[in-house]
Amino acid sequence: MKIAIIKYNAGNIFSVYCAMKRVGADAVITDDKETIMSADKVIFPGVGEAGTTMRYLRKEGLDKVIKGLRQPLLGICIGMQLMCRHSEEGDTECLGIFDSDVKKFIPRQQSDKVPHMGWNSLYDCDSSVFGCNLNNKFVYFVHSYYVPVCAETAAKADYIQPFSAILKKDNFYATQFHIEKSGSVGEKILEGFLKL
Repeated sequence: MKIAIIKYNAGNIFSVYCAMKRVGADAVITDDKETIMSADKVIFPGVGEAGTTMRYLRKEGLDKVIKGLRQPLLGICIGMQLMCRHSEEGDTECLGIFDSDVKKFIPRQQSDKVPHMGWNSLYDCDSSVFGCNLNNKFVYFVHSYYVPVCAETAAKADYIQPFSAILKKDNFYATQFHIEKSGSVGEKILEGFLKL
């Protein structure tokens, strides 16, 4: 199985590569369009700022490649946010795969810290998405922006308000949390993705 991890100007990509190794999968980190398009599975991870990252994707033509993929694609963290329609971060037009906008967390009380950082549990999970029951499982988040609950939400989490922890549409899958930092739960999700 050929697995491509999209290389672009975002951090944390190598840790996703290491997570793939832990589940016994061999992946290549690449920005080569042909390699990405011919892969069996594609992962779109990262940590970064929406505006800068989208400008880079457009400059390299990777925006069109990502939107045109027909094989399973998994977006992680900023990858998930960039798959949405628009982000409040830098007033950024994104890829528009998911019909949702990315919003900034607004604290409602003194105890609400932004970014939302640390372990949090999932609920209202669609167990068919990755082939495992993720209800009440804890995963690791680091984010200041979120996707509201919408028609494409496949799992929720709560911080200040309910938000989308997993999105799913056609061959596109995405998690707001860091799969690669979510221990055995993250590994189960990766294994489920590889079986799609």
